[in-house]
Amino acid sequence: QVQLVESGGGSVQVGGSLTLSCAASAATWTMGWFRQAPGKEREGVAGIYGTITTYYDDSVKGRFTISRDNAKNTVYLQMIGLKPEDTAMYYCAADPRSVPWNRVSSYRYWGQGTQVTVSS
Repeated sequence: QVQLVESGGGSVQVGGSLTLSCAASAATWTMGWFRQAPGKEREGVAGIYGTITTYYDDSVKGRFTISRDNAKNTVYLQMIGLKPEDTAMYYCAADPRSVPWNRVSSYRYWGQGTQVTVSS
């Protein structure tokens, strides 16, 4: 069992930035960030395999950066140029296997989420 704890959410104005952190209790291969806005399905935002291979949803390319610190078993999501449509609960997910990064059903482990609110 892997525990995931997210932090770093908050309220910012349009164009602002935030960095989310997800601390894992053990090392895993695939890690992803998802978000879910009220009334919408959970969607993949970014994923990372190991420490190098990264993927992004088109809606965040160029604005979000996922990275990992293996020594701390922590994955980060740096977000810049935030927009109102980025407002959502953000979840960290992890799986020890190599799985499709943007598929909710891929992941065995999930964090509790951290809220990001972007206001204009």
